[in-house]
Amino acid sequence: MLGKKKAKKKGGFIKKAVGLLGLTYAGLFCVFYFDLDGKLLYYFVEPFMKNHYDRMERRDPHSVPYGQIDNEYM
Repeated sequence: MLGKKKAKKKGGFIKKAVGLLGLTYAGLFCVFYFDLDGKLLYYFVEPFMKNHYDRMERRDPHSVPYGQIDNEYM
């Protein structure tokens, strides 16, 4: 009796583990097949980064006198 309960419990755990691995595999396959990671980067991350770095102040290289050493300007 005791052995059958353990076997049944173990079988249920294995079924749940296989089901979870199957769902994980299906999810990762969808990400790969539809290129969802690339779309995420292109439509959400890149515009955010572009706006962030476009607003940064930069020095104007045309305002530096010709004879000035680069380290003096910084």
